[in-house]
Amino acid sequence: MNTTTNVRHQRTAIRPAATRRDENGSVNRFLLACGAVGPALFVIVLLIEGATRPGYSAWRNFGSQLSLSDQGWEQIANFLMCGLLCLGFATGLRRALGGGKGAVAGPVALAVFGAALIVAGIFVTDPGLDYPAGVPAPAGGPTPHAMVHALAGLFAFVSLAVACFALARRFAGDARWRGWAPYSILTGVVVALSLVVSNAPSFLDLIGLIQRIGIIAGWTWIALLAVRLLRAAPSQASAATRSPR
Repeated sequence: MNTTTNVRHQRTAIRPAATRRDENGSVNRFLLACGAVGPALFVIVLLIEGATRPGYSAWRNFGSQLSLSDQGWEQIANFLMCGLLCLGFATGLRRALGGGKGAVAGPVALAVFGAALIVAGIFVTDPGLDYPAGVPAPAGGPTPHAMVHALAGLFAFVSLAVACFALARRFAGDARWRGWAPYSILTGVVVALSLVVSNAPSFLDLIGLIQRIGIIAGWTWIALLAVRLLRAAPSQASAATRSPR
């Protein structure tokens, strides 16, 4: 009787731990999936809105200006949704990476990126560059909420580039992530350059296009990273991203 009772107690003690592991795995897969959905959805909405919004030019208007006009709520929601999902992905990425190179810097940079998108959605930019049509830019210069928006945009692009470079160091030492180190470095460079060049006066008629190049490159990198992590078996998620000591 005592032996049977002990076995039953052992099974009872083991099951909750196994259940917790399964639940943790499911939660982390959900968080990683946020990184695949959020950036992809953001790019799709940005491109469709930019191509169909009356009076808007995807070539010369910033993506943020889609937050203006009576349809502006669509891009505002796009900012907020992508930001929240990227915060979730940053949490899942931190759990998946465990320790080693970039295990903290990469997820933290992506968390800053997500938070910056949320701020950019809350604080809308000013009219300008002939959009919305017939609405002049503020005569006294940028408004306070537009300056907060611009600062959030700066943080978003810089933090995304930092995340690319931080994780490139990790991928460089792992044969299982072959090709991801140069891809991450290239993406970081494109994101950083798009930020600088899109704000250069000499490229005034192409700033929308240049900014979109950086957005598509950076946001796609996040989505592909999330998909790559999701494709790894749950039991191998940490091993697949573990950095050599």
